[in-house]
Amino acid sequence: MDHDLHFAKPDYDRLRRRGMPEVIYGAGKTAEQIAAIMRALNEAGQNAFATRVTPEQAAAIRSALPAAVYHADARILTCDVTPLPERKGKVAVLCAGTSDLPVAEEAAITAERMGANVVRVYDIGVAGLHRLLSRVEQFADARAIIVVAGMEGALPSVVGGLTDKPVIACPTSIGYGASFGGIAALLGMLNSCAAGVTVVNIDNGFGAGIAASLINKPRAGDPASAT
Repeated sequence: MDHDLHFAKPDYDRLRRRGMPEVIYGAGKTAEQIAAIMRALNEAGQNAFATRVTPEQAAAIRSALPAAVYHADARILTCDVTPLPERKGKVAVLCAGTSDLPVAEEAAITAERMGANVVRVYDIGVAGLHRLLSRVEQFADARAIIVVAGMEGALPSVVGGLTDKPVIACPTSIGYGASFGGIAALLGMLNSCAAGVTVVNIDNGFGAGIAASLINKPRAGDPASAT
């Protein structure tokens, strides 16, 4: 199979190596380029998954690939030709505020497509701490917890002090001027005093979803492999 589309070289072997197919980063690509890569993956028998796709790009791509599905909240476009993995285990996605939802949904849908059951716990920022404390039971049994927050980025540290599970902190670019486009949240998360908090880059919901799903992935002999 020819791997060269001139403008892109799809990695058809990634599914074997990583357990997930090539994922397309849509930002900066034309709708025609995204559609061509998605079609190539489908023709290779693999599901196609593109992130950071605008509504305008999605409309154009869906005219060429009618089976494609646009997840508007997450800015994700998918086109599947084979069943997704059976969902097992549990990943929790928490976000501080409604403005963080696009990044949180990117993380949630990514983890679901990687075979995780996902529980969403949204709008529980530290400005109203009672909202978080009243919902701890919803994510207490998750195998990994993604925490998405902008502004000062305090939520992952608080969650890290409430759980014995790995916490993946994802800063967002949401915030007023002194947030510096998410740098304040990023630095706050990197400086967390809660042990077990790791951090992905600003607005990288996809990276957080992948990391959490790899933690969640059942291993042979793991009691959670049957859940």
